[in-house]
Amino acid sequence: MTTGIDPFQLYGTRETETPPVRLTSGRLEVDFKDGNLRAIRYDGAEVLRAVSYLVRDRDWGTYAPDIDDLRINQHQDGFFVSYVARCAGPENTELAIDVRIAAEADEALTFEAIALSMTGFETNRCGFCILHPIVGVAGMPVSVEHVDGSRKSTHFPDLIEPWQPFKDMRAITHSVTSNVTAECRMEGDTFEMEDQRNWSDASYKTYVRPLALPWPYRIPPGEPMRQRIVLTIGDMRRSPPSFSHSSDAAITLSPGTKSGTMPSIGLVVTPEEADATRAARDRLAEIGPQELLFHFDPNAGHGADAFERFAAVAALHAGKSTLEIALPCRQAPLVEARQIAGWMRAVDFKPDAIVISPSVDRQSTPPGSKWPECPALEEVYAAARAAFPDVRLGGGMLSYFTELNRKRVPADTLDFITHCTNPIVHAADDLSIMQTLEALPFITRSVRAIYGDKPYRIGPSTIPMRQNPYGSRTMDNPHGRRIAMANADPRHNARFGEAFALGYAACVLDAGLECLTLSALTGSSGLIAGENEPSAAGTTRPLFNVVSTLSRLAGEQWHECLSSDPTAVLAFITAQSNGSRSLHLVNITPISQLVELGKLRLMEQTGNNRLMLDAYSAVSAILMD
Repeated sequence: MTTGIDPFQLYGTRETETPPVRLTSGRLEVDFKDGNLRAIRYDGAEVLRAVSYLVRDRDWGTYAPDIDDLRINQHQDGFFVSYVARCAGPENTELAIDVRIAAEADEALTFEAIALSMTGFETNRCGFCILHPIVGVAGMPVSVEHVDGSRKSTHFPDLIEPWQPFKDMRAITHSVTSNVTAECRMEGDTFEMEDQRNWSDASYKTYVRPLALPWPYRIPPGEPMRQRIVLTIGDMRRSPPSFSHSSDAAITLSPGTKSGTMPSIGLVVTPEEADATRAARDRLAEIGPQELLFHFDPNAGHGADAFERFAAVAALHAGKSTLEIALPCRQAPLVEARQIAGWMRAVDFKPDAIVISPSVDRQSTPPGSKWPECPALEEVYAAARAAFPDVRLGGGMLSYFTELNRKRVPADTLDFITHCTNPIVHAADDLSIMQTLEALPFITRSVRAIYGDKPYRIGPSTIPMRQNPYGSRTMDNPHGRRIAMANADPRHNARFGEAFALGYAACVLDAGLECLTLSALTGSSGLIAGENEPSAAGTTRPLFNVVSTLSRLAGEQWHECLSSDPTAVLAFITAQSNGSRSLHLVNITPISQLVELGKLRLMEQTGNNRLMLDAYSAVSAILMD
């Protein structure tokens, strides 16, 4: 971790994450954190992203169990870990998981668990979860052994699979590096894999208990549940090289070959925040976004009065505006759309575009579930065309790419496609959030494979979750902690959020987006601190700087800039019409990073052509001709 920096500046909270414990067994090394294994590497190459034992509640929230009797023994040839994890459920129910993790040099790594509840315990999922990385793995060969003993040689999905690519799994084997393989064997239940890139997680996830089975389900009292994961490395090299890694090595930048046009930048405005947005008109003018995205949801209590407030905000805005409508579909779509259009005409609110989607389409429909009752999308879009003539019509999903991938919309009559992403659906630790950036190019490439060159928008995509497609609610977070599916997140308020946003923009440039929306102006997803926050009300959050910069860059040409370590530093170059060029780079890690600029020369650079980036820092600098 970077020393000498107030954690509040980095994370918006002084509550720190527990650092992992590095454990080694020969050439194998793992990070042990919160009872689970992360960053499993062999000779420095990532084998698995994680092996975890997880317990999920009925809303798919993940329990944070208390860890008792933790013992860690690292010896010369391996390590041994044991503990008991305890989950407290509703109505005084309890679950205890007895865990043993062991590895010896040149032998398999084992992670076994026995779960026991004396009260019975309700859960959507209880058991092991194995994460395979995606970079360098997507599209590559893999061997899958099924529960009946049969084997199939296939490939990891390249484009994102909407449904499970592999089912009835007992083991999966893939290549780590040339002549090095990893077999992950799962015992104690039937496993299957889902493509977690759907949710912008940077992994393929193999999990226990098929989704086709009912959930939530109840673990019977007094019946132990035993599961075990066995990871075996096959090293077929005649003489494996000695591995050494220097953390002091500089990250190098080099120009790439791709280029395009920077997207327009939007800000989302809800009825609840419209008055605050209007009051912050000076800040709005300072940013100068190209687009305002007005959100309207009758099921959330939004009515005719929302449009009067929207019109007042739109009057302050020199750019374009879009209204997104979560259509209730309690009546015929045309009836509801015409009612909304009437409310808009009454206050002279005239957006340039409409995005419309049935409200129920925001809810996830997992494999094996019944699709909710909903009018045909062709009928919904035809109603929108009739009620809102002479404006552009967008469709897709007001939720995430997951739902767009599973319910592909008829796009022929649409002027653009849109969806959001959220990085805290499954995990909310700092590393997992930043790793979601790796999944974004796969998402945008998959959208392009489905919808071709149809104009494409993303957002609002923020660290806080605005709506939960996978449960009954988003999670309240009054104490500012790292919570999955939370409607407020402290890191949005800090340098972490600023770095995430610029990293996000860098990772979706190649998609040729028409518009990118990364925040609101006010509220828990906004750029300005509100009342009852540690920062003074009205002051700007660090994210303000990145959104303002991206707004100024809209319409300029971008050029690819390759990083030797995109897990640490991301970069791109922009060029104005007068030939002036700027370098934009961001450190997405909690430690300082030394960057070697190579042939790139900064206008104000002195001495050697290197730059030190502080933790979670975003920098823009003018380049020399």
